[in-house]
Amino acid sequence: MNSANIIEIDHLTRTFQIGDMIVNALRDVSLEIQPGDFVAVMGPSGSGKSTLMNILGCLDRPTSGTYRLDGIPVEGMSRDQLAEIRNRKLGFVFQQFNLLARTSSLENVELPLLYSTEPVQDSRKLAMDALAAVGLADRAGHHPNQLSGGQQQRVAIARALVNKPQILMADEPTGALDTRTSVEIMAIFQKLNREQGITTIVVTHEPDIAQYANRIIYFRDGRIESDQAITNPRDAAAELRGAASLAVS
Repeated sequence: MNSANIIEIDHLTRTFQIGDMIVNALRDVSLEIQPGDFVAVMGPSGSGKSTLMNILGCLDRPTSGTYRLDGIPVEGMSRDQLAEIRNRKLGFVFQQFNLLARTSSLENVELPLLYSTEPVQDSRKLAMDALAAVGLADRAGHHPNQLSGGQQQRVAIARALVNKPQILMADEPTGALDTRTSVEIMAIFQKLNREQGITTIVVTHEPDIAQYANRIIYFRDGRIESDQAITNPRDAAAELRGAASLAVS
């Protein structure tokens, strides 16, 4: 294994027992991801991509095999240790925004800081900085029902960023959004990846969305079917600028 990798999994399997049936969700998967990678994980329903994301996100454990996160073996950690790893190293974005309805954008973003095991200085400023990073500083006092779907997803991204994670993991982040808003969200991911060097992993069933990544890993029947580098990924910010200039003309 290469110590320069931020994620290393080796001969990973995950099985589930459903009644009398054994389901092999992941079958002998080995994979390396380097710091600063932008990876799209694709595959049909039941292919194992969400199971992989849950294991990479320390939300589930493999049945067998090894998983090293930033050089640390995590498959044998306790629940408390896994929770600490999630809080310090990982940020999560989901298809459903999972925002607290009666809470402002700023307070939603601050929420992960409340669970930090270390004292947090000026959590309000950290939350405001995260909102500014996704272009929503002017919506800090708005509640979710006062925001569009795209704005709610931006708040969710800011919440994922507030602890300054090394890795951003997004599970179908554009699944509930229209095409233009989806491009806006991918522009944010690309900017965070390129300017801040945040390793980004996006699970998606949309081929167009996967083309914004630098690498596409395709799963089928619990195995990696292909792992392809994208030499010239789509540039979401350039597409948005192009659409804006067409609208003006």
